[in-house]
Amino acid sequence: MKKILLSVMLTLAIPTLTFAKEKKEEKKGSAIITIYSDLHSGFGTVNNDRGFNLDRAYIGYQYKLPHNLLIKAVMDFDQSDDVDDIQRVGFIKNAMVSWKHEGLTLNGGLISTTQFKTQEDFWGKRYVMKSFQDEYKFGSSADLAVSAAYKFCDIFSADVIVANGEGYKKVQVDDGLQYGAGLTLTPVKGFMVRAYGSYNEAGQSIKDAAQNKDDVKGTTNLAFFAGYKNSAFSLGAEYNWMKNTKFANGNDKSGASVYTTINLTKKINIYGRWDYLTSKDSWDSAKDGMAGMAGVEFKLGKYVKLSPNFRIWAPKADGTKNLTYTYLNASFAL
Repeated sequence: MKKILLSVMLTLAIPTLTFAKEKKEEKKGSAIITIYSDLHSGFGTVNNDRGFNLDRAYIGYQYKLPHNLLIKAVMDFDQSDDVDDIQRVGFIKNAMVSWKHEGLTLNGGLISTTQFKTQEDFWGKRYVMKSFQDEYKFGSSADLAVSAAYKFCDIFSADVIVANGEGYKKVQVDDGLQYGAGLTLTPVKGFMVRAYGSYNEAGQSIKDAAQNKDDVKGTTNLAFFAGYKNSAFSLGAEYNWMKNTKFANGNDKSGASVYTTINLTKKINIYGRWDYLTSKDSWDSAKDGMAGMAGVEFKLGKYVKLSPNFRIWAPKADGTKNLTYTYLNASFAL
C-alpha cells in the first residue's frame, strides 16, 4: 500500500515540478525602472548653479504575448516648462504594441521615434547627457506613431515612420504629420553608417496663429551618422541639419557631434564628447556655441552606473563667457 501511495504522489508531483520549471524559464513580463540623477557645481559666472538634480525617472512594464507580440507602457517623470523647475510632471512615454517576424518589426502607439535612436544607443550615456538631436531639440524621442523596420541582410536595413510630429508631451491631434525614413549599413563588423530624413508638416493651428502665412513652412530634418565599436573602444560622429525650425521659414540650424569611449576594464571606461551648434545667419545666436565633455564611468554591478565628468560650454555670441561645470551623474536601470 505504501509503494502504491508513493507512486501516486510521484506521478502527481512530476508534472507540477515540470510546469514550475517551464514557467520559470518562460519569463514573459518584466518591470522597467530607470532613474537618472546628478550632483553638479558651476564655476566662475555660474558658481551659484550647484546642487542635486533628479533628471529623469521611468517606470513601466512590458509583456510578451503569443505570436511575437509585445506590449509596453512607460511613465516618464520629468520637468515641465509650464511649472516651476522644482516640480515634476508625469507623462506617458510609451504605450505601444510591437510585432516581430524574421527581419520585420512593426510598432504602433506612443512609440520611440527613429530619428536619433541609433545615435543615442551608440553614445550609450544618456544619463550623462542626451544625444545631439535630443539635447538641442531637433526632434522628440517618442511620439504617437506607426513605424516599420526591415533587416534585408546582415549589411543593410531600412525603417520608416509616420508620426504626429508633436512629441509625447503634446499628443493632441493637429492637421500635420511627420514622415521619416532611415537607411543603415553595417559593411563590416563593428562599423555602422546611417542616413535619416524627415519632414514635419505645419499644422493648421500653427498656420492660423501666424500673422503671415508665408512665414510658416514645414520642418525638414537630415541626419548622417558613422560609428565604429569593438571591445576596446568606440568612436562615433554625426552631422545634423534642421530647416525651418519650429515651422519658421528660414530659421535653419545645423551641428555636429563627435564622441568616443575607451574601455579600461569591463567596469571602467573613460569618454569624451564635442558638440558644435550653429544657426543660419545667427538667428538663434544666444543658443549657438560649442560644448566639450570628458569623464569616467564606473559600472557598479548590473544596475548602477556612476560618472564624474567635466563640461564646458563656449557660446558663439560676442561678449559672452564660457560656462564650466563638474558633474557626478548616476544611473539606476532595472
